[in-house]
Amino acid sequence: MSASAAATLTFARRNASHGAHWLRDAFAMLWAHRVRWLLLLLVYYVILVSIDVVPWVGAFVAPLLKPVFAVGFLAAAWSQERGEPPAIAHLFRGFRANLAALLPLGVVLVAGMTGAVVATSWVDGGKVLEVLSGTTRPDEALLRRGDVQGAMLFGALCALPVLLALWFAPALVVFQNCGAVRALGTSLRAAMANWRPILVYGLLLFFYGVVLPAAAAALIAALAPRDAGYTILMFALLPYLAFFVATLHISDYVSYRDIFHPDERPGGPETETDSPG
Repeated sequence: MSASAAATLTFARRNASHGAHWLRDAFAMLWAHRVRWLLLLLVYYVILVSIDVVPWVGAFVAPLLKPVFAVGFLAAAWSQERGEPPAIAHLFRGFRANLAALLPLGVVLVAGMTGAVVATSWVDGGKVLEVLSGTTRPDEALLRRGDVQGAMLFGALCALPVLLALWFAPALVVFQNCGAVRALGTSLRAAMANWRPILVYGLLLFFYGVVLPAAAAALIAALAPRDAGYTILMFALLPYLAFFVATLHISDYVSYRDIFHPDERPGGPETETDSPG
């Protein structure tokens, strides 16, 4: 990308319905190559879990690398639009695509989420922190406490600016040659300008990721024999959750293209988006 193009980062302001379009289009991309996408997702989480279990450092290194691996999903989606199916090799594109700008995004993620969790103690006196650290076992009575519920809501509000700043940042780094600071600032401005579709997107995530699985679990618990209920639940929900999570990863690319390249035809000859490595 030329220096003049990099100097003028513009973005579109979309209406609320685009939040639903992001998920619809992402699922369509997933379904077209569902085996490849699910395999890529499986490898990603095996890598993260393998890193996470390393004593002392794993819990910090794994989130640091999430923006780097996010580029892998962006690269796979970008390639699919141009006729190349997703492949495991795409997952590692971030390690040779402006890694120096991607790693600071991981630092922001770790610092932001840590700050949001610590902030919950201002509301509940540290109950959420005790649960997350493993010193207190969560139960129904604890989760029903008003101060605990308020603390979780407050923590989510504290985390929201960080999540919005990181929403488009990996794509801006890899596709538009942004540095970390500029990518975070541009992502935050674009997300705030598009709060309507992002709100719809978030509500749909809550419905498909929380309400629907909870309703299915309750229905299975009510109808299935007690001994078999857990097995049935796992066989029913695990594939669903795999498709759900894969759709979320692909929607990062779909939403980025919709906001930052609104006039481009996906995969068409006029597409000017740089190749992700």
